Amino acid sequence: MKLLTHNMLTSNIIKGVTKGYPLNIVPTTVEVKEVDFNPEFIARMIPKVDWSALKQAADQIGKTDQCPAEVVPEYESNEEFLKKAHHLLLEVEIKDGDLVCPETGRKFPVSNGIPNMLLNEAEV
Repeated sequence: MKLLTHNMLTSNIIKGVTKGYPLNIVPTTVEVKEVDFNPEFIARMIPKVDWSALKQAADQIGKTDQCPAEVVPEYESNEEFLKKAHHLLLEVEIKDGDLVCPETGRKFPVSNGIPNMLLNEAEV
């Protein structure tokens, strides 16, 4: 699961949960896989990314030093910033571990890079 995907996942689908975002990451295996750099794509994605959630995710998987503290002004033309964002959003992948609801502690397993967000019948 790429951090771009993580940035969009929530556990608000669980009955009674009001603060299900961002999900905490408890990684078992984290891999880095090179992906072709596309600055236009990354520049279009930056406004859609919750940067504080990305920063938190980077901290939880041991990539604190690779995540800029905030989005820089005029990021569209800042290649260094775009490359860092590209690396975190598209190249870092959680292969195995858990996503944890910040409100309930409910764990959603990640296996082979795929998060299982299915709920039990009582949770719906």
